[in-house]
Amino acid sequence: MSTAFFAVSLVVVFAAWYGCEKTLSIHSIYTTRREAFYWAAVMTTFALGTAAGDLTAVTLYLGYFASGVMFAVVVAVPAVAHRWFRLGAIPAFWLAYIATRPLGASFADWMGVSHARGGLDLGAGPVSLALILLIAGFVVYMALNPTAEDIASRQPAEQTR
Repeated sequence: MSTAFFAVSLVVVFAAWYGCEKTLSIHSIYTTRREAFYWAAVMTTFALGTAAGDLTAVTLYLGYFASGVMFAVVVAVPAVAHRWFRLGAIPAFWLAYIATRPLGASFADWMGVSHARGGLDLGAGPVSLALILLIAGFVVYMALNPTAEDIASRQPAEQTR
């Protein structure tokens, strides 16, 4: 029930955002209203992702690992559709983004829950700490190693022409 509720909620957020702004692009968030729509979408995808992960792992009895694998495939589908079947970049982004929450939650739950629940029994605390350190490491790496696009975007307009 919660998965359906949050799916409908996300459709409402996207419809309102598009109705007001005529775009769902994350590259055009430069007003307070667009940022509010963005954060409403993000928060709704978090709730939807948690509900969907629990639905597949527990209610549908797939287990956490199988759910994680399934959501990894779901994340790949929009990428493939964008690359080879001309799915637009904006819907491809959002479809993949929505699936990242249940993907991460399924694998984190699999690592943290007990053997009796189908997990590795590493505990929620150690798994959370390891993932925080991993994310922090990626953030530091990305900050210290900007991409060519990042460098070009920092150049004055005259130099990038």
